[in-house]
Amino acid sequence: MSDVLSIESLDLEARGIARRDGKVIFVEGALPGERVTAVTLRRKPSYETARVDEVLRPSSQRVEPRCPHFGVCGGCAMQHLEPTTQVAIKQRALEDTFWHVGKLRPALILPPLQGPTWGYRYRARLSVRVVPKKGGVLVGFHERKSSFVADMRECHVLPRHVSDLLIPLREMIASMSAPDRMPQIEVALGEGVTALVLRHLLPLTDGDIAILRAFAAQHNVQWWLQSKGPETVHALEREHNDALSYTMPEFGLRMPYRPTDFTQVNHAINRAMVSRALKLLDVQPTDRVADLFCGLGNFTL
Repeated sequence: MSDVLSIESLDLEARGIARRDGKVIFVEGALPGERVTAVTLRRKPSYETARVDEVLRPSSQRVEPRCPHFGVCGGCAMQHLEPTTQVAIKQRALEDTFWHVGKLRPALILPPLQGPTWGYRYRARLSVRVVPKKGGVLVGFHERKSSFVADMRECHVLPRHVSDLLIPLREMIASMSAPDRMPQIEVALGEGVTALVLRHLLPLTDGDIAILRAFAAQHNVQWWLQSKGPETVHALEREHNDALSYTMPEFGLRMPYRPTDFTQVNHAINRAMVSRALKLLDVQPTDRVADLFCGLGNFTL
């Protein structure tokens, strides 16, 4: 049975918030200002969760999701919302968190940094599963709120050439000796370089290595292998050990890194963030600065 609800706001998981008889209802797929019919998923003493059945009065900020997998894939939660409004909602959620956790109200809020809406994700962790009911091997993100892997054939937040690898990667894994023992592929992009880290739980055969090399040559990627913990990660080809790098032209910096090192997902936003932070900090030659949790030294260098 569907209930008619009026949506007041969004929570941190991009669920619409409605109220009925004093009880909060979290509605998946609903936006602030909308009137919807919703199907109840779970009832708790203090709240309920529901899913949109029909949008009776849509928000002016609602847009058609670009990705055909939106709603099933857990990689994106707000594709049905206009991008600038997404940023505004996230900012408001951060301000609310400052207040609820620390009773802090910022004296000044700078305009949010803006970057590309699509094709910006330069790091990703793709899960691999053998699912005979869905035709064999799946490569992609997890389904929303699930341990299952989404049946993805494209991804618009990944750069186009990486999205185009999803189906070829399925086919490649399926052709190898133990596809059910290769649970993960990490993607890391540098300057003109695409590195793929294959997690494998059994030793690779000579045939597997030949398949990886053929794939790398065809798709212009570099393979890295990981048999156990992070310390076991190594390039399949020795000459690729130092191939990944990230540049910051404003500061004349080139930072080499390995595909498992922490780097920001969005390179454009990272450059803008560092530029703004350093201008605000206005560091002088005699200053001493502590850069905590610094990773590659994104700010310090």
